[in-house]
Amino acid sequence: MNTTVRWIDGMMMVGESASGHAVVMDGPESLGGKNLGIRPMEMLLLGMGGCTTVDVVSTLKKMREEVRDCRAEISAERADDHPKVFTKIHIHFIVEGNNLNDKKVGKAVSLSADKYCSASIMLGKTATITHDFKIYE
Repeated sequence: MNTTVRWIDGMMMVGESASGHAVVMDGPESLGGKNLGIRPMEMLLLGMGGCTTVDVVSTLKKMREEVRDCRAEISAERADDHPKVFTKIHIHFIVEGNNLNDKKVGKAVSLSADKYCSASIMLGKTATITHDFKIYE
C-alpha cells in the first residue's frame, strides 16, 4: 500500500491514496493552519472506525442478520506529553436492523476488536480500547 502526503501551505496538506482518493488535512489557526481540513490524528480515529465498522457489518451479514445501519461513535484521550499518543479509546456501536440477535452483535464486535480490525489492534499497542453497543429495531 502506498500513499502520498503533499504539503500545500501553512499546516495544510493533501493526502492521496493508491486507490485514487484525496483528503485535505489542516491544523487549527493557533498552530498556523486555516482549519480547512481534518486533523491527522482525527484521521487515525476515523480510519479505525471505518475498519471496525466494516468488520462488524460484514460479520453480521455472514451471520444472516438483517443490518440496516451501523455507526461507531468514538471517543479518545491522548497523552499530555510528546509523543501525544492515544491512551484510551472507546467505541460505541449503534446497530439498527430487524430482529438483531444481541449475542451475534456482541460476537461481531468482539471478532473485530480481537481478530480482524488491524487498525484497532495496532492502536491498541498504546491505548486501552473498549467497546460497547446498542441495538435499535
